[in-house]
Amino acid sequence: MPQPALFPPRRPWPDDFPPVAIHADESRVKQHPAYPAAKSGDADAALQLVQDTLALSAVESLRKLLGTARPILVSAHALEQVGVNAIPEALADELGQLLDLPVDSSVVQTNVVSHTGADGFSRLARQAAFAGDILPGADYVLVDDFVGQGGTLANLRGLIESRGGRVIAATTLTGKPHSALLAPTAAQLTLLRNKHGKDLETWWLARFGHGFDCLTQSEARYLERTANADTIRDRIAAAEQTGNRPAGSVAPPW
Repeated sequence: MPQPALFPPRRPWPDDFPPVAIHADESRVKQHPAYPAAKSGDADAALQLVQDTLALSAVESLRKLLGTARPILVSAHALEQVGVNAIPEALADELGQLLDLPVDSSVVQTNVVSHTGADGFSRLARQAAFAGDILPGADYVLVDDFVGQGGTLANLRGLIESRGGRVIAATTLTGKPHSALLAPTAAQLTLLRNKHGKDLETWWLARFGHGFDCLTQSEARYLERTANADTIRDRIAAAEQTGNRPAGSVAPPW
């Protein structure tokens, strides 16, 4: 298996990347009795959760979006403090059956980022990294349990496209409706750059390995709404220092 990059790779977003297909309200998913066990790795609980909350309307939207394409469904095998989150794989398996699509199980998350319940700067500072075998030239659909700022999906897409695949859509069991748009708008990027100047983007590129055009819309909005560039640098540094990086993992030169 290829070695992980120093930074989780990202790619600029195409303007026409479709919004994430979200299946259910956050409260409905997180208050489901099977949710805690599913989040900590219980495959049976995850299947029950998915079957009880998956929306056929979202499935049909995906079917219409994909048309005659037969992409590979790839789930984010997220490492949590309590185990491997079983929800994304259960959702991918269920969608694979409903849409008659192949499911990839080789791509895995290689670090623990502790995003559940984390604030925005913690999510930005502690980014998920992935490794796995990608089929060059193949189309992929990203599958996860939740979309908040969208960074996990952006990094999973980055891995796939850096290895020659093409990501054409994404779907999650739940998430923030305002985070469904992953591709940052030109207007949002202009606001961000005008407010914080070129120096912050240069710093961001050195720290994370990508420019602002690789952010998600929610990430760009979060940074643009922060008071100033110094606050962003300080909050990122503080959040990274409180993170949980597994022993022996590669640390960026921060």
